Amino acid sequence: MYPRKKSPDILLFGAVVLLLGIGVVMVYSASQVTAYERLDDTFYYLKRQVLWALIGIAAMISVMKIDYWKYKKWAIPLLIMAFVLLIAVVMPGIGKSVKGAQRWLGVGSMRIQPSEVIKLSLVIFMSYGLAKNRSRLKQFASGMLPYLAILALACLLILLQPDLGTAVSLAGTVYIMLFAAGARGKHLIYLALAGLAAVCLAIVLEPYRMSRFLAFLDPWADPQGTGFHIIQSLYALGSGGLFGLGLGQSHQKFFYLPEQHTDFIFAVLGEELGFFGGAFVIMLFLVFVWRGFKVALSTQDPFASLLAVGLTSMIALQAIINIGVVTGSLPITGIPLPLISFGGSSLVFTLIGVGILLNISRYISSR
Repeated sequence: MYPRKKSPDILLFGAVVLLLGIGVVMVYSASQVTAYERLDDTFYYLKRQVLWALIGIAAMISVMKIDYWKYKKWAIPLLIMAFVLLIAVVMPGIGKSVKGAQRWLGVGSMRIQPSEVIKLSLVIFMSYGLAKNRSRLKQFASGMLPYLAILALACLLILLQPDLGTAVSLAGTVYIMLFAAGARGKHLIYLALAGLAAVCLAIVLEPYRMSRFLAFLDPWADPQGTGFHIIQSLYALGSGGLFGLGLGQSHQKFFYLPEQHTDFIFAVLGEELGFFGGAFVIMLFLVFVWRGFKVALSTQDPFASLLAVGLTSMIALQAIINIGVVTGSLPITGIPLPLISFGGSSLVFTLIGVGILLNISRYISSR
């Protein structure tokens, strides 16, 4: 029924390994000052990143050996579990709040983000459902609407955390999957307009989002307040020039650039490694997208194709949003750079998604 297993896509695997390696190095470089000042241990974030990277690699290799079609029977249970976690995280006394955002579950430093679980689970469920009901997808009420309702519920729960960036990237991923599944162009246009209106409404209704949007339009209007992040990020990128100041030589990481080892790590990378270093990272993401969509186009199984599209889009959109924020091309939103930024559950679930994608690549008919 399925083609014989082959070796996984080596270019896809290589791009991921290089991004992960660059991420570990940059997390140490970007975090050492903060780690020493806060925790008296310059290696604190490096040790944690290496630990999560090893866990993620082990998970990726394990998942790469699981035949992708087995996820069909787990699509609904995984989605239900993800929604249970997503509801739990916004409940008072259960979810863990950090810097005003209630996005974590767990005890002490061992925490997970349910939004990472819902992203992966929803991609699997959408792939299964859309592949199974492709003949009805042209009909809005019976074809698209049930999936849009599930997406809307997931985005609403994510917005309650609050986390607009993740909600937007999740909605964008599902939108691309609907396009790949063959949804009608008219429906997709209406859906895009509705999504844009929803994002505008989410910005207007929350004062801090509105202030971030205004800072995006003119960061110099409030350089010590809402525009501070963007200005410091642009300073870092501009200081790097073509070749950078050298690894470990960032000036902005000395308490000028906030979130330097998480959301704004690309700014430190650009300062230390320059335009060419940043361009190399972007090139690796482009290689990942190329090979991911190549896998999607090369398989004859609709479920595998949509799953590859969803996993590739999920990681690519996060990278686009993060780099867009760091370069001042998009309003600030707290979303990490996949495989590069410091993080636990984000890194592990990203690598699990890569493992599924690599498994699909083992069954395609051609490279």
